[in-house]
Amino acid sequence: MKVLVTGGAGYVGTSLIPQLLAAGHRVRVLDNLTFGGDQLLSFFAHPRFEFIKGDVRSRDDVRGAVRGQDAIIHLAAIVGYPACRKDPLLAEDVNVNGTRTLAAAISREQLVLFGSTGSNYGAVEEVCTEETPLNPLSLYGQTKTIAEKHLLENCSTVAFRFATAFGLSPRLRLDLLVNDFTYKAVTQQYLVVYEAHFMRTFIHVRDMGRAFLLALDNAERMRGQVYNIGSEDMNYSKRDVCELIQKQVRCYVHYAEIGEDADKRNYVVSYEKIRRFGYRTTITLDEGVAELVRGFQVVGFKAPYSNA
Repeated sequence: MKVLVTGGAGYVGTSLIPQLLAAGHRVRVLDNLTFGGDQLLSFFAHPRFEFIKGDVRSRDDVRGAVRGQDAIIHLAAIVGYPACRKDPLLAEDVNVNGTRTLAAAISREQLVLFGSTGSNYGAVEEVCTEETPLNPLSLYGQTKTIAEKHLLENCSTVAFRFATAFGLSPRLRLDLLVNDFTYKAVTQQYLVVYEAHFMRTFIHVRDMGRAFLLALDNAERMRGQVYNIGSEDMNYSKRDVCELIQKQVRCYVHYAEIGEDADKRNYVVSYEKIRRFGYRTTITLDEGVAELVRGFQVVGFKAPYSNA
C-alpha cells in the first residue's frame, strides 16, 4: 500500500517507518521538522521512502501529500501534557484545525488511522473500555478527543487510544513517564514522585507501530471503530514503575506526601476488543527499561549553567 504518515519525523513515526517499509509498503512522510530531520536520514536510502516538508495546517501541503495515497496514518500533533501547556494556542491549532484540514482533503476511499490517546479518559474509577464516557482533563486530551470525533464522523477511520508510550526511538522523548523516570534515575540517581498510587497503562513505541500494521491488514473489519491499544499486563501505578526501575538502576526515590502531579490521569484500561484481532504487546516494561538504561549511556543532555 501507499501510506502517508503525518508527523512522521516524531517519536512514534520514526519507529513506525521501518516497520512499514519492512512490510513492503511505500511510505511518504509529511512533517514540518519542528525537531529537525536528522532522525530521518537513514530512511532516504530506501527506494520506497519519500519525504515532503510541510505543515498539516496548510491546505495546499496536505492536498499534495494525500494525493495518490491508500492510507493516512495521522500522527502530526503537539503531543503530551507539557507541550500543550507550554503553547495552548498552537496545540489547539495543530491538533484540532490540522486534523480538520486533513479530513477535508481526503476521500472516503482513503483509510485514516488516527493515533489517539488514553488521555481521553481522564480520571476514571472503573476499568476503561471503548464505551467509557470520555473525560479528558488536559488540553492534550481535549484536543485529541475533538480530533478523534471529527475523523470518525467525516472519514473512513480507525482510531487507536494508545496507552502511555515508552522506549527508545530515533526521535527520543523524555517527557514520557517511564522515559523520564528512567533518565533521571540513570543521570541523577534521584526521583521525586507525587501521587504514586495513580495508575497508568503503558506500551512500547514499537508495539504501537504493530497496531498500525494490523489495521492496514484488517481495514475492512476495523473501519469506523475505536480501539484501546495496550495490555492489561501493563497496568502499573507510578510506584510500581519506580520499583521496577530500582531493580535495574541504583537510585533513591522520594514518594512525596505533600504536592501533586499536574497531570491528573488515573485509569486502568481493558484491551479485550483489540485482542479479538490477535493483537498482543511484545515488549514488557522490564525489557523497555533495560533498553532505555543501555540507550541513555550515549544520550548527553547538559544544562549550560549547571556546574554538576
